[in-house]
Amino acid sequence: MKLYFFRTRLLTLVILLCLSDLLIAQKSIHEQLEEIAIIDQKVMVPMRDGIRLATDIYRPKGNVKVPIIFSRTPYNFNSWGDGEQRTRTATKALEVVQKGYAYVVQNERGRFYSEGEWDILGTPLTDGYDAFTWMKEQDWSNGRIGTLGCSSTAEWQMAVAALDHPSHAAMVPQGFGAGVGRVGEYFEQGNWYRGGAEQMLFIAWLYGVEQDKYKPRIPKGATQEDLIRISRFYDLAPENPPVDMAEALAHLPIKDILSNVNGKREIFDKMIIRKPNDEDWFKGGLYHDDMEIGVPSFWFTSWYDVSISPNLALFNHVRNNSKDALIRDNQYLVIAPTLHCAYTRATENTIVGERSVGDARLNYSEQIYAWFDLWLKEEKNDFKEITPRVQYYTMGSNKWQSASSWPPEKAEMVTYYLSSNGHANSLYGDGILSLSKKSKGDKPDSFIYDPMNPVKSYGGNVCCTGNAVKGGAFDQQAIETREDILVYTSEPLKDGVEVSGFIESTLFVSSDAKDTDFTIKLIDVYPDGTAYNLDETIQRARYREGYDKEVFMEKDKIYKLELTPMATSNYFKKGHRIRIEVSSSNFPRFARNLNTGGDNYDEVIGVVAKNKIHHSA
Repeated sequence: MKLYFFRTRLLTLVILLCLSDLLIAQKSIHEQLEEIAIIDQKVMVPMRDGIRLATDIYRPKGNVKVPIIFSRTPYNFNSWGDGEQRTRTATKALEVVQKGYAYVVQNERGRFYSEGEWDILGTPLTDGYDAFTWMKEQDWSNGRIGTLGCSSTAEWQMAVAALDHPSHAAMVPQGFGAGVGRVGEYFEQGNWYRGGAEQMLFIAWLYGVEQDKYKPRIPKGATQEDLIRISRFYDLAPENPPVDMAEALAHLPIKDILSNVNGKREIFDKMIIRKPNDEDWFKGGLYHDDMEIGVPSFWFTSWYDVSISPNLALFNHVRNNSKDALIRDNQYLVIAPTLHCAYTRATENTIVGERSVGDARLNYSEQIYAWFDLWLKEEKNDFKEITPRVQYYTMGSNKWQSASSWPPEKAEMVTYYLSSNGHANSLYGDGILSLSKKSKGDKPDSFIYDPMNPVKSYGGNVCCTGNAVKGGAFDQQAIETREDILVYTSEPLKDGVEVSGFIESTLFVSSDAKDTDFTIKLIDVYPDGTAYNLDETIQRARYREGYDKEVFMEKDKIYKLELTPMATSNYFKKGHRIRIEVSSSNFPRFARNLNTGGDNYDEVIGVVAKNKIHHSA
């Protein structure tokens, strides 16, 4: 009888637990959040110049001081849209509050309900500092703040971290390329440039997100109650008509692309005329390598993101150059095999473009909260003992690996050489990539680069270009039939080889044009010929001696060109081949060079260039 009674009670307990789970599942996200959180929306936080930034706060109920996870964003986090309650912000808030934190999300100045004027890369750094000070002074705050976000929600973090606010205790920047101005060999200037060539992603991005300065404004002095009521039916979100971005980006001159599609262009008009080393890049919210990051950081990057190489260079820069040993020792890095900000979308069969890279899942949430627990709650957890300094995913072998540095400590730089009999043009040419230096005389490979017929971007390390470019790995064989692509391929590998690290590229070039570009792709060629792109880079010849000056080419004179380094981790299996593509365009990933030596952004007529790659002993 006792045994029967015990089983009955156990069965009852299981039924009650199941009913409890069912009731929770039936509750909406907002109902669950309201049960555990104090919700304070449309709080207008003042900046030092009187501008107020719209802020939503979600914090645990009870009279307790808690740490803060803070996201500042140009994107719309309004709880209502089209008359319906949205769940994205509430879902994140529920997760954060359940972990014992307050979640604070704030719009950048000039965005949605925030006052002031917005500038994509020029938002005052003091806005972040002032927000930290305001949060620190709230009676529910324990004074410790961590920043979190991906892409434009990450890109303000690095420069603000250099201000060393005493409450900024830790940060988790993810996909943070456009926050990087100049780091070592990279003059990205917020993803605007690569190797001195314009990256076109922000033209497409600005069309979709920039709000008109004449948009309806909420009158100053509107109460919080007014703002909450108004936000239920009016989210201030812009909705430009959809455009064919592939067609839009092909318009010349470049400076008129946005006006041609009736887009707002005030910010674009300022940026398109800036040279890579223009002093205005150093006045706004960008991080540059002469700034001192003073915050423990857990960096998240991905192989097919637009700025993977400068992201990795920044991680190394902080580890190697911070004046504070504590900061140097508390930098951690994750490199996923995904597209921009797509970490958590990895599955047991992750497809990036067309290529399967296997099970690329990782316990992101667990690691991030352990990181914040360490720095914001000051818990004595085991994050540092169990978390590798660098976690990186190797494609090809399809596995997560760990290292104490980047590149991995056991990596060795190996030099491959280009060679041919002067006909490396296309997949069907005689270009060879080998470990041995050519002993014969110079038989350069030449090709015609016509900017009116550029090599189309096919896959790659991109984001934010609409339908113009699909990111990821795609079979390059069809595009490699073009005569203006030089193809250099190794013999089939007798043994598999892992390539993990930076890929440095040196070309010896000549041209009959004053200025032109040179591009490179790194490719994994399968035994059946499938050729998957890994990374790509570009260099505008006029900037070969530095980004602070323009030095034009003399006709047919040979120049040494150092391209900005690429980066990857890929296992080339036995029987696979390593391939390098060389050309002069990768459009519209990068703006095409019209070869005139002019400003390029205001030109409509290009010059056809005969370009050569030299590879003598």
